Amino acid sequence: MPDVLMPRLSDTMEEGVLSQWVKHEGDQVRKGDVLAVIETDKAAMEMEAYDEGVLTRILVEEGASVPIGTPIAVIGTPEAATPDTDRPPVDAQPAQPQGAPAEPVQLPAPPPTPAASAAAAAAYRASPLARRLAREHGLDLASVPGSGPGGRIVRADIDAAIAAHATPPTATAPPPPPLVPAPAASPPSPAPVRPVGPPVPTGPDTEEIPLTRVRRLTAQRLATSAQQAPHFYLTRVVDAGALTAFRAQANTDLADTGVRVSVTDLLVKACAQALTAHPEVNSSWAEDRLLRHHRIHIGIAVALDEGLIVPVIHDADHKTLTQISRESRDLAERARAGKLSLDEITGGTFTISNLGMYGIDQFTAVINPPEAAILAVGAATEAPIVRDGQLTVGTSMTLTLSIDHRVLDGATGALFLADVVALLEHPTRIVL
Repeated sequence: MPDVLMPRLSDTMEEGVLSQWVKHEGDQVRKGDVLAVIETDKAAMEMEAYDEGVLTRILVEEGASVPIGTPIAVIGTPEAATPDTDRPPVDAQPAQPQGAPAEPVQLPAPPPTPAASAAAAAAYRASPLARRLAREHGLDLASVPGSGPGGRIVRADIDAAIAAHATPPTATAPPPPPLVPAPAASPPSPAPVRPVGPPVPTGPDTEEIPLTRVRRLTAQRLATSAQQAPHFYLTRVVDAGALTAFRAQANTDLADTGVRVSVTDLLVKACAQALTAHPEVNSSWAEDRLLRHHRIHIGIAVALDEGLIVPVIHDADHKTLTQISRESRDLAERARAGKLSLDEITGGTFTISNLGMYGIDQFTAVINPPEAAILAVGAATEAPIVRDGQLTVGTSMTLTLSIDHRVLDGATGALFLADVVALLEHPTRIVL
């Protein structure tokens, strides 16, 4: 019977959250059927079946975080749909980092205390997600009754225990027992280093917001970029009067087509053209070498409620402005709906982050690794501008290029940015 394994759905994925089972035990499965929805560090994606048969066993519950390559289900024949008692349960815990000590094997020990035996038994009967939540909230699993099959502790049981602990005791009901840390199954991690200063306020006036997977992994990737890539920044102010007029005329001409060109679309087209002239900017850092990409794939940073995602317009230099407009709008809409495919969020060679629509005048962006640069774009606003030696009121827009100094030097970045500015100030060159 073939195992269904947690797939690698992105280039940075190490584990995935099994967000939803679309098929259930006993369901007929054909090649190409959607089995489950997997949440990665980039998006929620549908996982398709590569085998045909019956989904005989589901090994991982919804909400569990599973390392790539871990069996999560079994597809077999209808006769194999009965429980396989010889198969051990899958421990869907995050994989140990390479070089880290392995989790100790449970060997016979001196007679344990009744409390320790109960805790060990409860932990064995708990789902991976329940175990993780219990650790995060310092909850002893031995004190939590399980409502799952065979008394297994599931997420609902943990949520109920946490809620019970948070509810003030009444005069008729004794307070719940204090929560004590569960016995650690592996050596405890060092306590997190907290900043010096006043304690973070907690209590009824403070709400704890759990990190979504996208938010957590976005933070990890950007923190890694900020720590490892030596950033430097180049800033130019664009006289954007011609650009805004060109965009307005283009949208008037395209009114009957349903296409509406945005400033970001013009930026994508201008950057693609400038990258063609400066291929060294279209590069990546690869530790012991540089990778210079012959194709230009431009990512557009899209803000989601749960984090940041960067859908990619592939071969942007070979696409017309209207093609870029249609594609960028479609990618942004499906990014917010969580319906992007793996190909649509990977392979970027340069990124644009535009916060002008939020009224931001200027900002610096963190490089999207392993790319060499990212362009931060502010709002187009009225400002004093000198034209032909005369001070006048015009429209200006500030661009800031963040560069990985391991890949590019200041002069190279300055020449690239100068070409981008020239194209934006003479927008007809963008489409010629």
